[in-house]
Amino acid sequence: MTTPEINTWQGVQEEVRRRITQRVWRPGEFIPHEADLAAEFGCARATVNRALRELAEAGLLDRRRRAGTRVAVNPVRKAQLEIPVIREEIVAKGQAYGHRVLSREMPVPPAEVAARMQVAPGRKLLHLRTLHTADGAPYVYENRWINPEAVPAVLAEDFSAISPNEWLVREVPFEGGDFTFSALSAGVAEAEVLSCPAGTGLFVLDRTTWTGAGMITSVRLVFHPGYRMHTRL
Repeated sequence: MTTPEINTWQGVQEEVRRRITQRVWRPGEFIPHEADLAAEFGCARATVNRALRELAEAGLLDRRRRAGTRVAVNPVRKAQLEIPVIREEIVAKGQAYGHRVLSREMPVPPAEVAARMQVAPGRKLLHLRTLHTADGAPYVYENRWINPEAVPAVLAEDFSAISPNEWLVREVPFEGGDFTFSALSAGVAEAEVLSCPAGTGLFVLDRTTWTGAGMITSVRLVFHPGYRMHTRL
């Protein structure tokens, strides 16, 4: 039987979900590649990518970079995390947003950053340190590395009118990423930027995002004292 054309990612998602729940594709089995599904459904590959990404976030698919996509063996309910636009987060609280670039360099990164960004030793990356403010007070200190080979347009942007956070979310589509949450005691640098005493406990978010062309960016966000993150199941 010929599969009818599906023109929306929601339609692709529903069909893939049907095949999973009806055991057309069984737990642990690899599903067809995105290009093959796009050809079968008569839609763009980007449409299939969006549908599979949503199902992976819902816990029904297990997607591994360069390894393919398989039906999750033990589907779980996952918390949904979005890459926030910090300006929107601050404005939603009724506060005035501001940001400034503290430093901009093009150095060879430390070995651990080069490994995380998967670049060859000696390759230079764009390094930005910025501060986001709410009603003029420090809100989050951003320490970011960007791979210009993956994002060539970044070299022409001075980030005077828009923060690196918002520019990347708007301008650079990504296929995946990882988050790490932790806490640290404010050192001299964090205490100075965030205007808090050294030793203050701070919430930290480390995030790396990538596309098929390679790693896009790796960022550490250090939030002001007392910051709380909310998510949902």
